[in-house]
Amino acid sequence: MNYQITILAAGMGTRLGRPFPKPLTPLVDGRTIMQQQIENIEKVFGDKARISIVVGFKMEMIMETFPRCLYIYNEEYDQTNTSKSLMRALASSFDGGVLWLNGDVVFDASLLARLKPFVDRDQSFVSVNTAAVGEEEVKYTVDGVGNIKELSKTVQGALGEAVGINYISGGDKSKLLGELRACAESDYFERGIETAIEKHGVKITPVDISDLFAVEVDFQEDLDRANRGLKK
Repeated sequence: MNYQITILAAGMGTRLGRPFPKPLTPLVDGRTIMQQQIENIEKVFGDKARISIVVGFKMEMIMETFPRCLYIYNEEYDQTNTSKSLMRALASSFDGGVLWLNGDVVFDASLLARLKPFVDRDQSFVSVNTAAVGEEEVKYTVDGVGNIKELSKTVQGALGEAVGINYISGGDKSKLLGELRACAESDYFERGIETAIEKHGVKITPVDISDLFAVEVDFQEDLDRANRGLKK
């Protein structure tokens, strides 16, 4: 079996303030954010990983750096949010589920190793950190049986925050794709997940990776924290 894995990397990354795509930000170990992502993917999924990257802002820089990946162009990268990048990725995917990563997550390969059994079972999930609930982060709650109920930056009474590494099963993919198409241009993809849960009863498992190293880099302090984690 081949694994469909998408990295969302179309955005301008204005909060970090770099003149190049945020996934190309250098880390303390000499790699870029995206390089460590691809190396981790290949370490866990091997040559069965089919890696596609959604690009937009200064896309040539990413394409030239990683020429062996597949590419999906979000031509409205400066007008849309992640819902429309993920929409394009799912629309261009083959049959079966899709694992996707935000292009700014720094993490250890052991995280993907924990998630792989869920992918192998074709079980939709959102990876979560229950040790932190940041004001600017996407947060979540669960329903009575432990599946994701709410998923947004405005969740009240949150149990933790989403890490930015998620999977949609082959059976759930068309439902999520339809909701992503209905999202506003400014919506994050989490809005599509929420409405797929509300309207179609899609079951999304929260997978706790709190004990593993993962940092989503939005600001300089996030980058500093990621670099400290890489030094350990």
